[in-house]
Amino acid sequence: MTTATTPLPRTLTRDLPQHDGQTVRLQGFVHARRDLGGVQFLVLRDVSGVTQCVGSGLSLPLPESSVEVVGRVKAHPKAPGGYEVGVESFRVISAAVEAPPVEIPKMEWNVNPETMLDYRVVTVRGLRERAALKVQAELVAAFRDHLMTEGFTEISTPKIVSAGAEGGANLFPIDYFGQAAYLAQSPQLYKQIMVGVFERVFEVAPVYRAEEHATSRHLNEYLSLDVEMGFIEDEEDVMALENRLLAAIMTRLRERAAAEFALLGATIPEVPAHIPRIPLLDARKLVTEKYGHAVGGKDLDPEAERLLSQHYAETEGSDFVFVTKYPRAARPFYAHPEVNADGSVNAEVTRGFDLLFRGIEITSGGQRIHDHAMLMDSVAAYKLSPESLEGYTEVFKYGMPPHGGFAIGAERLTARLLGIANVRYARAFPRDRHRLTP
Repeated sequence: MTTATTPLPRTLTRDLPQHDGQTVRLQGFVHARRDLGGVQFLVLRDVSGVTQCVGSGLSLPLPESSVEVVGRVKAHPKAPGGYEVGVESFRVISAAVEAPPVEIPKMEWNVNPETMLDYRVVTVRGLRERAALKVQAELVAAFRDHLMTEGFTEISTPKIVSAGAEGGANLFPIDYFGQAAYLAQSPQLYKQIMVGVFERVFEVAPVYRAEEHATSRHLNEYLSLDVEMGFIEDEEDVMALENRLLAAIMTRLRERAAAEFALLGATIPEVPAHIPRIPLLDARKLVTEKYGHAVGGKDLDPEAERLLSQHYAETEGSDFVFVTKYPRAARPFYAHPEVNADGSVNAEVTRGFDLLFRGIEITSGGQRIHDHAMLMDSVAAYKLSPESLEGYTEVFKYGMPPHGGFAIGAERLTARLLGIANVRYARAFPRDRHRLTP
């Protein structure tokens, strides 16, 4: 018999199989409710899942109210999770004052996607929505854990900066006490500086891109998973690290997020021991000759990325492919040029790469310039202001080692892993060209 002074410990819905035939105390939200002739059915949702509770004479509050149920657990093959709870006592902890603007259990098939974002403060509670965010949380945790096992140190870099990291115009300006400043588009320059401190560093933080796009693959604020490592031979060391990192991430997802993948009908990919590589010019030629797709511009367009990924999935069974040897025109000023076998420098080709996953770019990376004279020549070639970059370039006067790194967009990788068509649904509160709230 429970009393006010000796309450039962809280049980999560996922643990009900361990309490078959026992009385438990559940706390959660009213996910759904039905009243059938005096018998009430309540689907209770907590952080671990949902379960059906059955009682009579209950005064059920509005959906999304937080409640407490005390009752006996019994097996039921048609109930969520195979168990239901017979209600012995019921308490409203905090009642919703109005009905939610959408029916959360039904919103997957009868709610306009824009409406789901307009009311994100509530719709993010949906089982599928939170499953995506849970996968992302595990992905980020695996990113941190693996890099720390390889001797990396986590850093934190400024998000208010005096100049852009990539020399472009896609910056959000802000007024910094009367001075012109910007939201950081990348921690690139700072993480390179920190290679001189810790040699191997990483950061998990938002970045900002003032690009007026409105596509299913772009955000104006996203979570960037950044890595930089020193004393490398060339970009192959960086790609090998990312190969190991992705394998570790997928292992953790299998161990910690299998239920979320099952809910979303998604599969966790196998990461090859050696992700295939192809130079950019060869990639462009391949998609043109094999698929008849003419590639314009200086990079791969979205259709070319899709076709190239299709080729490697069909021929090598790989969901991943590195596209390497990017031309200088397609890379920022700090990208290291290619060095020929005879030691000469090919200034028109860089040691930059992208990683494609299931038809979309999820990583941009490469070796960076570490020689001060070469870097200043590159700044001039890109017609950038040496003065605006002095806080960054001066570190290369002091013996910086060969180094390189990459950045992964957490939302884009999450969306691709789970088959989410629009990257906005892989972020709790997305910021895009037209959305500043909620």
